[in-house]
Amino acid sequence: MSEAGVLDRAERSVRPSEGERVDRAGLAVDRRLAGFVETEVLPPAGIEADNFWRDTAALLARFTPANRELLTERERLQGAIDGWHWDNPDARSAAPEAFLREIGYLCDEPAPFTIRTTGCDAEIAELHGPQLVVPVLNARFLLNAANARWGSLYDALYGTDALGDPPPAGGYDAERGARVVAWAKAFLDDAVPLAGQGWADWQGGKPRLAEPSQLVACTGKAIVLKNNGLHIELVIDADHPIGGTDPANIADIRLESALTTIVDLEDSVAAVDAEDKVAAYRNWLGLMRGDLSARFEKGGETLTRELAGDRSYALPGGDRLTLPGRSLLMVRNVGHLMTNPAILLPDGSEVFEGLLDAILTSAIALHDVQARGRYRNSRSGAIYIVKPKMHGPAECAFANDVFDAVEDMLGLARNTTRIGIMDEERRTSANLAACIHAVRERVFFINTGFLDRTGDEIHTSMLAGPMLRKAAIKQAGWLAAYEDRNVQIGLACGFSGRAQIGKGMWAAPDRMAAMLAEKTAHPQSGASTAWVPSPTAATLHATHYHRIDVARRQAARAGEPVAPLTDLLTAPLARDTGWSEAEIAEELDNNIQGILGYVVRWVGQGVGCSKVPDIHEVGLMEDRATLRISSQHIANWLHHGIVSGEQVDAALARMATLVDRQNAGDPAYRPMTGDEDALELAAARALIVEGRAQPSGYTEPLLHAFRRRAKG
Repeated sequence: MSEAGVLDRAERSVRPSEGERVDRAGLAVDRRLAGFVETEVLPPAGIEADNFWRDTAALLARFTPANRELLTERERLQGAIDGWHWDNPDARSAAPEAFLREIGYLCDEPAPFTIRTTGCDAEIAELHGPQLVVPVLNARFLLNAANARWGSLYDALYGTDALGDPPPAGGYDAERGARVVAWAKAFLDDAVPLAGQGWADWQGGKPRLAEPSQLVACTGKAIVLKNNGLHIELVIDADHPIGGTDPANIADIRLESALTTIVDLEDSVAAVDAEDKVAAYRNWLGLMRGDLSARFEKGGETLTRELAGDRSYALPGGDRLTLPGRSLLMVRNVGHLMTNPAILLPDGSEVFEGLLDAILTSAIALHDVQARGRYRNSRSGAIYIVKPKMHGPAECAFANDVFDAVEDMLGLARNTTRIGIMDEERRTSANLAACIHAVRERVFFINTGFLDRTGDEIHTSMLAGPMLRKAAIKQAGWLAAYEDRNVQIGLACGFSGRAQIGKGMWAAPDRMAAMLAEKTAHPQSGASTAWVPSPTAATLHATHYHRIDVARRQAARAGEPVAPLTDLLTAPLARDTGWSEAEIAEELDNNIQGILGYVVRWVGQGVGCSKVPDIHEVGLMEDRATLRISSQHIANWLHHGIVSGEQVDAALARMATLVDRQNAGDPAYRPMTGDEDALELAAARALIVEGRAQPSGYTEPLLHAFRRRAKG
């Protein structure tokens, strides 16, 4: 459990139990949520509580029926696709394009258009660099991410395997330090070359650059350089152990790293009730007010972490250069599917969590819009909300209408709330231009997500036939079409210079050498940002945006034809299923170990994202997206007879023993082996055997049900 989680436990013991509610405009609101909203959120924003709850009730009454209809439409379309496969059992292919158009799965392309979003912050509209995603429930991680705007290149190289080998144990290794300095100065030669010499030969003073405009500031203690819009700071300190041995007294090289961070209320978070939602909203409020802090133990000391201030440099003539000290923060709301008992509607049903998030994350962000916080997050006065797991343009239009209504109830100018589209569902990627068109006034972001997109691909074509092994799915043609179309359609819709085009996560935080070698493909593709798993990874990934001019790549790709829709709709089905018993067992064990490794922390400890060792003991960042693909993959093989129920149960028992061993050092962990009532094992099994019946193959309904049982 995180340090923040330990601190929360005493607080929870004095909170009211679940079920204590107060009436607010006909809504049965959990007392904890009502108290938080009425004492911490509304007064500083100048909003009267009665008006807020009246407007909330009206908004929920207006949009809840439409939300339900959208989910019913998802079920209708999936039922029609399943029916086509039942009627065409020998087709062994995804449902054809003509049929998908007939049932309304595919819609007409809009006429060529350009998005109308204006006034986005430079981090979104103009700059290109790494992006972090961080779970909202962990205050320390939130602060690490927000402060990851700047990172030490020396530390990132020394402390990881970025040089090709892991850091040595023990004290400082001078030979490795020399390799770090050599790598970093070679990087400077590429990004900000000197005139007539290399950085390794530079003796200090005011540097003479090959391109003089790249020198931004030169003080006695710092030299600030700029390349492709990103800043580099050379820390000059002759008294520092590193600077004292450097010919130019460079003690460190700091890079502008995570330009933007998504504060996540969705895939990386286990929030199942009012208690969890209040904790999430309170952390988001702390970020918007600028007073979030976290206490933790390190090296026997109790440390406190807070948000970093801006960076200021003295210039000749008495002027000062000020650069942002924090990553620009966005917030990812929950999608359209899930409900939460934090509020019960007049008919006794739970509130749609996405509607609740839209209202409260926007209301909390008023502290920033009104410049009431210690720091300013959006200097343009915008609220950036990422909306995940939307299926097609009608759902995007619904989100747009919801944000209109939220702006009206909070007194915000139209399109203050901006929307980011997660292009991670098959019906969205197949209708991406129409989805963007539905939010063209406020869209600031599109992003690919391989794992969720693959999970939806498997679920949509579940009955078409057995899927390829997971490693082979990554090489299938539909994925290349998916990644290309995201960039091509974004550029065609005018995203360059206005909005972000994003790419997905590097999942192995301990494999930075591989990341440096492979993740260069993301800026090379013309994507303006890509996800990384840590602040250290952000600093290393930032070097890619110095070596590759994304604006030029976007200009080069702007005229490309869009990859064919036919390629995108070609499901990754196995034409030859003659796998050996060993190959099948290997695939099953790999999937189930990943499922169990994640579920034990989600259900048992309420941890929604963590570094989970895989079957080969490689630590991988796992969230619900990884769980979705693994559970859907086994469900597909189970349906088509590649594996049997007995094989699944045997693998669950076998992998439970392995996962128990991998978590043996965690005092909060409850072993599954020998426990017939282990909720974690039951949850993992349900995700597989009930996978076909889960809406769009999502894992949330089952995870929430089992987590509530664990908490209860």
